[in-house]
Amino acid sequence: MHPILTACDGGLVIRWPDGISGTFPHLWLRDTDPAGFHPTTGERAFDLTGVPLEIAPSDIAIDGDALVLRWPDSDAPSHFDLHWLKANRPGQRRPDAAAVDRIAWRGDLRADNGTVGPPRRAADAIAEQDGALADWLAVTKQYGLSIVHGLPNDAGAGIALARRIGHLRETNFGRTFDVVSKADPNNLAYTADALPLHTDLTNQELPPGFQFLHCIANAAAGGGSIFCDGLAVAADLAAADPDAFEILCSVSVPFRFHDTDTDIRARKTVLTRDAEGAVTEICFNAHIADILDLPSEAMPGFYRAYRLFMTMTRDPAYRIALRLAPGEMVVFDNRRVLHGREAFDPATGLRHLRGAYVDRGDWDSRLRVLRRAAG
Repeated sequence: MHPILTACDGGLVIRWPDGISGTFPHLWLRDTDPAGFHPTTGERAFDLTGVPLEIAPSDIAIDGDALVLRWPDSDAPSHFDLHWLKANRPGQRRPDAAAVDRIAWRGDLRADNGTVGPPRRAADAIAEQDGALADWLAVTKQYGLSIVHGLPNDAGAGIALARRIGHLRETNFGRTFDVVSKADPNNLAYTADALPLHTDLTNQELPPGFQFLHCIANAAAGGGSIFCDGLAVAADLAAADPDAFEILCSVSVPFRFHDTDTDIRARKTVLTRDAEGAVTEICFNAHIADILDLPSEAMPGFYRAYRLFMTMTRDPAYRIALRLAPGEMVVFDNRRVLHGREAFDPATGLRHLRGAYVDRGDWDSRLRVLRRAAG
């Protein structure tokens, strides 16, 4: 049975035999004509300004599994596969192979196999097998955090796995960076001090996505790593104190990093929501928060909300602690999972992590391509 076509104001209604229907504006159909896309690049070549907003087809027909439309501005008809139209009807988002249901976790985190702590995956499998790489990308996105184990005794091994995903994100700290105690640090990460939970580079226009920290050496006393899922904190804050939650979603604050060579600034809200209201990003770094420039009357409410969020991140109910061993690498979503560390004593041994970033867009792209190849 063919779908039933019905005219409506400014468009066409298609009802399929299974009861699914879609309303297709005429202008959308003209703009989405498959012939209007470049045959090699897939980019839209059609010029929307070349047709009137009120354009309507001069003839409508079904030919086999295709909807065929003729237009007054073109001699070539448009051919739409009816199955494609059903899957891509307006209001229906295109399926995304990188879409992963996120699992918010707290201090009692158990990985996907039920073991205590974050998911763990083997480095050699990720390096050699596309299926293992896709699995690791998906599970890391799901929890926002994973541990890769079994890296060879090579300072570049963790970076090589990051490059298996996509381009490294270069920042003012370089394309890669070494987290060690330095004599003349320009960042608290390069000291032996404790680091409260935070997200990195909140001063950037777009903070980096996924962060990689490969443990090269961890012989110093102290220096344990701490993590907290910002999604869980945000969800509990929304339930317990909606006013504080709304302030952190709506009030932007300044962040700044500066040294002798750079002065990078940006304004961000602590919490970012998508169009559906779900929290998608956390931007929290008390160390590089710039001087608060809100109107005086707005400060009491903001400080109360900001301090409450900060206090929650320090609650053991939300935190997990682990001590990385040489050959392990922690990977986490820097715009979701807060990270920190305990103080350590550099006189007792070397603590050396090698780091890099890969943006969320490259992460998702790699997952889509791998899943497409796997069918």
